[in-house]
Amino acid sequence: MKTFTAIVERDLDTKLYVGYVPGFPGAHSQGETLDELQENLREVIEMLLEDENLAFETEFIGTQQIVLQ
Repeated sequence: MKTFTAIVERDLDTKLYVGYVPGFPGAHSQGETLDELQENLREVIEMLLEDENLAFETEFIGTQQIVLQ
């Protein structure tokens, strides 16, 4: 079992959820619901993992909140 972290945003124009896996070229998708987005991302990741020449560009570390006063 492998676990991947996806960044999820909502496009205010289309109202679609958009997600991508940092550092994983091509691992991005969209969906009308969070469940649909998760399934779409799962399918994309499975397909990309079939490539024997797959190379990750970065390592996901985490997120930070930036507070401005």
